[in-house]
Order: sequence, then C-alpha cells, then structure tokens
Amino acid sequence: MTSYKSEFVQTLVERGYLHQCTDLDALDGRAAAGPVTAYVGYDATAPSLHIGNLVSIMMLHWFQQSGHRPIVLMGGGTTKVGDPSGKDESRKLLTNDQIDENIASIRQTFSSFLSFGDGDTDAIMVNNADWLDTLEYIPFLRDVGRHFTINRMLTFDSVKLRLDREQPLTFLEFNYMILQAYDFVELAKRHDCILQMGGSDQWGNIVNGIDLGRRIAERELYGLTTPLITTASGAKMGKTAEGAVWLRPERFSPYDYWQFWRNTEDADVGRFLKLFTNLPLEEIARLEALEGAEINDAKKVLANAATALLHGETAAREAAETAEKTFEAGVTADGLPTTEVPRAELEAGIALFALMARSGLAASNSEARRLIKGGGARVNDEPIREETFEIDLSALNDDNVVKLSAGKKRHALVRPV
Repeated sequence: MTSYKSEFVQTLVERGYLHQCTDLDALDGRAAAGPVTAYVGYDATAPSLHIGNLVSIMMLHWFQQSGHRPIVLMGGGTTKVGDPSGKDESRKLLTNDQIDENIASIRQTFSSFLSFGDGDTDAIMVNNADWLDTLEYIPFLRDVGRHFTINRMLTFDSVKLRLDREQPLTFLEFNYMILQAYDFVELAKRHDCILQMGGSDQWGNIVNGIDLGRRIAERELYGLTTPLITTASGAKMGKTAEGAVWLRPERFSPYDYWQFWRNTEDADVGRFLKLFTNLPLEEIARLEALEGAEINDAKKVLANAATALLHGETAAREAAETAEKTFEAGVTADGLPTTEVPRAELEAGIALFALMARSGLAASNSEARRLIKGGGARVNDEPIREETFEIDLSALNDDNVVKLSAGKKRHALVRPV
C-alpha cells in the first residue's frame, strides 16, 4: 500500500474511506504541513441523522484525531430548499422552529464523536442559515449565479436522475447546488476551510464549490468523497425491515443499535470494523481472520465498539448483557426495547398484530399480520400463527411483562402501566 505524508490521508486509505479526491497529493501535503480545516454538511430534515451519515461522521472523527479542525455545517438554510441528490421526489418543507429543534437534537450525536471547543483543533458547528438567510436575491444571482451554466448543471447526477425518471424537479431544488457551492466559499472566508468531504453522491456539488472558490475568492480548495457503503449481499447499508437505523436513542434504542451490528454479514465484519470503530488495525486484522463460529466473537466486538462510540461504554455493556441473557441464557431481559400500554387496554385485550406494530417489531398492522401468518411471531417464546390472536393480562409473565418476538433476533417487551 502507498505510504502518504499525512496521518489523515494514510488513515482514510488504510480504513477504506477514500473514494475520490480532487488532488490527493496536494491535500496530503497540506495536511502533513500542519493543521487544516475541513467540513461536512448535514441538512436538518429530522431530529436524528441515520447510519447512512455515519461514514462521514467517522471521517470527521479521524480528521480531528489526526490533529486537524473539523467543522460540522448544519443546513439551517439549505434544509429549506432540499437536496435533490439521490432523491426521486421533493422534500417536505419544514418550519424554522422545526429545523432549529432538529439541529439541537442532532448536535448531541456529534458530541459522541468530536471534541467541541475553542482550541486550534476543536470542532465547531456552524449553521448556513447565518449567511443564506440574509442573501439578497438579485445581488446573489449577479455575483454568484453567473458562474453556473444551465448546460453544466443539467449534467449532474442529482438533476439527471430526476429528469430521466420524469420526476418533477422544482426551481427551488435546482438552486441547491449553487447554495452548497456558496457554503464552501463562505466557510473558506470565515474559517479558512480548505476541504469539503461527503458521500460519493455529493461529488458534483463539491466540485462546484471548488470551482466557485477559485472564481470568486481565488482560493485553492479540495474535495474528498467516500464510497457508497453496501453490504456483502449488495443491500444498501442501514436498511432494515424496521426502517432507518437512526443515531439518536429516542428513535433507535442502544440495544437495537447493538443488535444491528451484531447481525452484520460475515463477509462485512472486517470492513465495518475499519469504518465504524476506532479499534487499531492490528486488532481488526486478528478479528477479521477468525473463521467458523468464532466470527460471532468478532461481530460482538464490532457491536460493542460501534455502540460505545455513539451511546457510551455503559449503554454498550448493557446491550451486550441484555443480548446474552435473551439469546444465550434464554430469559427475558429488562434491557429489551419496552412499550408501555395502559393496563385497561391489556385487560380488554389487544390484537397481537396491532401490538407488534405498536412496539416497532413491524412497520404496519398488515406487515405484522403477514409475519404472524408466516410463523415468525412469538409471544413469551411460544409461536403464534393465529392472525386474530389477542394479548391480555393473562399473557404477563413472572416479570410482569409480555415478551414479543419477530423471528429469532428481534424482541420487545410490553409492560402494563
């Protein structure tokens, strides 16, 4: 493997983060010469980011660990527009208050991966609404818009995808790439930021920013993207039967997060250890070499390390203990995701399919019905095939809960209140 001058670029290459870079040798030299500043942008469309954002978050983590200053750019302004990249339809528009609430929630996730402060390499979080909300439309079109041709904008994948599929692309969304390019220039001016990082679908937007920086600010800027992460079976990373794997515990419990990593395909363990944990490469190589039943030990290490990074050591340990009690000792564990149901409802009886959907074990009542009919549902570890089966107080076990299961690996508790 090629040896690089800077610790940052060497880490990216060794761990599998690097997909494209506008000028890798020049960036490597800048990073080796002393601290530099880089950013990744995130729109605040929900109160939580999801696991699809985790690769870029880990890049910011390693960037800071390598002695540089990361910027987390929150799209308080661009969230009002909507990034068409990889999307088939327009984004639902949010109010300013909703966006602000989402940003406050998302910030807590970054605190698990980055150290914020006023030091030279401390991370900062900025909001592009600070400059986008104050732009005057006509001056902006004159000063910035003239550097973008419609001909070139139509060649970018984010636009072509919509047009090829004959899906509407609003004029509002069409402006997104200009605003993102302008963000890069503003961060270069305000914080001497020289590098924008992101997923491979952001390559066109990043190149636009580099070109704009050269044209209107005479700055040498760089872009770097990560590959699209798919599983060994070809599935998109982070897609589960229950939906997105969210990074906030209110949306996806630490136990479910631990279980997500524990269920990694055998062929993905080594790659995911490199991408989603900060374990030393020597240790990862040892774990990656495990075969047969021992690969499960490597999966537990992956689950522990990834969960500890996001939710802390205590949450990771509790999730591991819950899993051990549930699957290896065969008992009900208090750490399982729990849904509280009014005792009066349970006394009257609730359809199992409705309770499974309510507890998150199925996305809908109809999905829960199919699960039951297919033999994938259990109540207190007993298989249930009757679609109209009801749960009442008589189903409570000695722990005063009802244990529901969807398949062998997904469980939840129902507790009367």
